[in-house]
Amino acid sequence: MSTTTRSRGSAGAGSDADAEGCDLCGLPTPTPPVTGDDVSGEFCCRGCLEITRALGDAASADPETVERELAGGADEVPDDAERTYMAVDGMHCATCEAFVSGTARTCEGVYAAEASYANDMVRVTYDPETADLDGLSGTLARYGYGTRDPEEREAAERSDNQVARFVIGGGVFGMMVMLWYVLFLYPTYVGVQPVVELGVFDGIYILGNIWVMTSIVLFYTGFPILRGALVSLRAGQPNMDLLVSLAATSAYVYSTAAVLVGETHVYFDVTVAIILVVTLGNYYEDRIKRKAAGMLSDLAASRVSEARRRVDSGVDGAGDAVEMVALDALEPGDLVEVRPGERVPVDGTVREGTAAVDEALVTGESMPRTKRPGDDVLGGTVVTDRPLVVAVGEDATSTLDRLVELLWDIQSARSGVQRLADKLATIFVPTVLVLAAVAFGWTLFSGGTPTDALLVGLTVLIVSCPCALGLATPLAVASGIKEAASRGIVVASEAVFEAVPDVDVVVFDKTGTLTDGDMAVLRVVGDETAAVAAAAALERFSAHPLATAVVEAAEDAGASVPEVSADGVTVHDRGVSGEVDGERVVVGHPDLLRDEGVTLAPVHETAVEAARDEGAVPVVVGWAGRSRAVLVVGDEPRAAWDDVVAAVAEGGRREVVVLTGDSERAARRFRDHPDVTDVFAGVPPEAKAETVERLRTRGTVAMVGDGSNDAPALAAADIGIALGTGTDIAGDAADAVLVGRDIDAIPEVFSLSAGVNRRIRGNLAWAFGYNAVAIPLAALGVLNPLFAAVAMGTSSLLVVANSARSLD
Repeated sequence: MSTTTRSRGSAGAGSDADAEGCDLCGLPTPTPPVTGDDVSGEFCCRGCLEITRALGDAASADPETVERELAGGADEVPDDAERTYMAVDGMHCATCEAFVSGTARTCEGVYAAEASYANDMVRVTYDPETADLDGLSGTLARYGYGTRDPEEREAAERSDNQVARFVIGGGVFGMMVMLWYVLFLYPTYVGVQPVVELGVFDGIYILGNIWVMTSIVLFYTGFPILRGALVSLRAGQPNMDLLVSLAATSAYVYSTAAVLVGETHVYFDVTVAIILVVTLGNYYEDRIKRKAAGMLSDLAASRVSEARRRVDSGVDGAGDAVEMVALDALEPGDLVEVRPGERVPVDGTVREGTAAVDEALVTGESMPRTKRPGDDVLGGTVVTDRPLVVAVGEDATSTLDRLVELLWDIQSARSGVQRLADKLATIFVPTVLVLAAVAFGWTLFSGGTPTDALLVGLTVLIVSCPCALGLATPLAVASGIKEAASRGIVVASEAVFEAVPDVDVVVFDKTGTLTDGDMAVLRVVGDETAAVAAAAALERFSAHPLATAVVEAAEDAGASVPEVSADGVTVHDRGVSGEVDGERVVVGHPDLLRDEGVTLAPVHETAVEAARDEGAVPVVVGWAGRSRAVLVVGDEPRAAWDDVVAAVAEGGRREVVVLTGDSERAARRFRDHPDVTDVFAGVPPEAKAETVERLRTRGTVAMVGDGSNDAPALAAADIGIALGTGTDIAGDAADAVLVGRDIDAIPEVFSLSAGVNRRIRGNLAWAFGYNAVAIPLAALGVLNPLFAAVAMGTSSLLVVANSARSLD
């Protein structure tokens, strides 16, 4: 297949294949195979030989691994399984995520369930006949997790429970607690008279009020935190909430016991401060998450479940009837009617009608695009003004549905750094408990009172609350996803933020990536008006891409194309001939014109060689025994390609490699770029993934491509970047997709990822650094519980503020 795309009518390689195949890509080799004196092995083409010569012998890619990566690692489920998304209220940590997922999987009829703390949703794959999703909702509700459809999300946010808990429970009652402390308790702690003098029952009355209001703050406002601690114990995974709960409840229990024995030095204010600060941090985190997850929620809520399919009415002259069917019932080729204001149910081709289609939700393009018969339409786009009849595409799926799945993977993914932080958290919690116990014992051993020992242990628990550690990565990633989406970049894997800053080699596919990917007439040498019109008159009868380019050139130029009868047209292997306005015209390969008795003028011979030197295809037009013009047809490089390559190379810090299945001539202009390290031409699709594997011996590799034949290479690379204008399979295999953007967005992927990576590491460094300093101070008795609570809260808020900053 590759030989027919390189040159119109060119001869294939040999047909006799070697049984063992090419040593690089495994394709059959010709007889004799392609070999080199300085390279061992037999190859199918010159491209595979040159790659092996340049990159040496490296371990081959495991085809099964690549296949699994292309499949997305999906679990095997029956074909009739259905998938739904449910919004979940109350998740606020990784343990909640694990608990909701595990609980959902235990329900009958559920094949798989994945909860995402990052976007407050759970994705459930289930058997529609046996699964009880209402029962699942009831089970989760018993643990305080509310569920609803994504469509209800906006209304639910307006009455957000977390905001109510903070404002009503935390704000009002917490402020009243602190008021009692300021007016009565703090003055006595420092040895001065209270601001207000009361009677004999003042102490009991004041402390009783403080105890009641603190209880409301702890058990009402702090309910999500306490529940998270309980869930972590049930799941056997000690988490941040457990440590926060221990700190808050320890201060509460200690103070309650102190009141009962007649003490007035109590730390209810510490309990209030911990709960309010953590709740405030969770609230701001939730706001950032919801902004980042907004696209997923909108898409999930906009999915179409039914289609209006045409069927034969069975009555002569009655025309076609229409029936409403589930999307699963659609088959390729079915005709579906889409009325104004409705979403196109699946990807397909317009069969009848002309209408403006709003593609903003799918592509981000703000202006509607006019669709006519023959134009492709995307599932999930909205028909705005007139009805359309759409023929269902080959796979009967929706671009919108694929984006929903893609965005789920984006926002629920956890980077390697975050997985490390989660793992450290499970170690951190028991370590802190041990340190608190040791500090308690050491204080007693050193001669301190039991009260002093309890306060030291309590201070260690309070100051070590790992809120900053828990917020460090999720907030930075959520902010990065949001920023990327605003720039038309969909980050489809956590690997982007982690690996892109360390990329050493960037591999560009040529066709469709560095070039437009469409054949077009670049220029005409000779009698342009007459030659283009005559050529288009004949090329309309050929389905070859070169013929299409010629016809489109005539339309763009507004040429008057003569009408030609099909009976008088002959389609050759390398061109077409026929009678146009009384003259026999021949269009095609120079050899075809020579065979048909047409002499090429010297200027046209020169134009033919010049076109071949630049990798373009010369199409000669002639009549009356001599050539009239040469149409130079080629794939034009994108306007910004050289600037993009230079920006990605960063002054030589990264190597840039160009891969193409085209000839060496077609790739010559890219080889001349000063920042391009290597150009591998004539590479068959099957060899691209192997080429990427071998390039990985030079370091971390990023691959940029757009076509189906790039998908294995995108999956094999450490980072795959796909153009949103490319094929679906390329986007599925990539780690980042440029939605509706040209390649000028590629440098932004690198700069944005580097910024997010710096922010993640900065947040983690601050979180670990804070604990490294604060815990020893608390264990030595330098800090008191109140100061520890303030320090812990300040640390968390600094991480939240840092993550919320713009990356510009």
